[in-house]
Amino acid sequence: MSPSPASLAPTPLLDSDHPAVRAFAETHAGAGSDIERAVRLYYAVRDRFRYDPYRIDLSPAGMRASTVLAIGVGWCVPKAALLAAVCRAAGIPARVGYADVRNHLSTERLRNTLKTDLFVWHGYADIWLDGAWRKATPAFNIELCERFGLLPLEFDGRSDSIYHPFDRSGNRHMEYVRIHGAFDDMPLERIVAGFREAYPAWMTDPQSMRNADFQAEVERETR
Repeated sequence: MSPSPASLAPTPLLDSDHPAVRAFAETHAGAGSDIERAVRLYYAVRDRFRYDPYRIDLSPAGMRASTVLAIGVGWCVPKAALLAAVCRAAGIPARVGYADVRNHLSTERLRNTLKTDLFVWHGYADIWLDGAWRKATPAFNIELCERFGLLPLEFDGRSDSIYHPFDRSGNRHMEYVRIHGAFDDMPLERIVAGFREAYPAWMTDPQSMRNADFQAEVERETR
């Protein structure tokens, strides 16, 4: 399906008109084809912002694309929103997509807090390139992949970039359980409802993980 005008328009959460988002797109997209520019933006978002699942803030302000730029870290949903927003700022149609994934690699504290290995409403960007929508998943920065023994997700703009089913050692990594599809704007109410259903214990005290150090846990558990 061809892109609609909405896939280039700013929204309250995909705030591609924010000055910082526009500046990031201008700095990192560079010249060339849409594919070349989208690939540069993908790697800039993937690696310049550390993945941190403990910095989840489900408020509109916390989920906004420009917030990742402001705080310098993000988890899969806002990082995907940022990638979609900077693509739009660069004139490349983009959407946000979501899936439920079974994550076989996480820290002990994260597993104990969520009470499950199912990560609901995992986010990725959906970018219109060369006449087709291409999935791009910028969540895990390269340093985290190296520390965790994961195969980093590469993106060439011509095929989908989605999680590998296995890690470098052949252990189970990610399973896609349910595809929610792609959206022109982040369906925040549905995401929050999904979190409340999947993680009732954590959602009664969502601040419980905010002071945890995900990077330190990864380093400790992968020594």
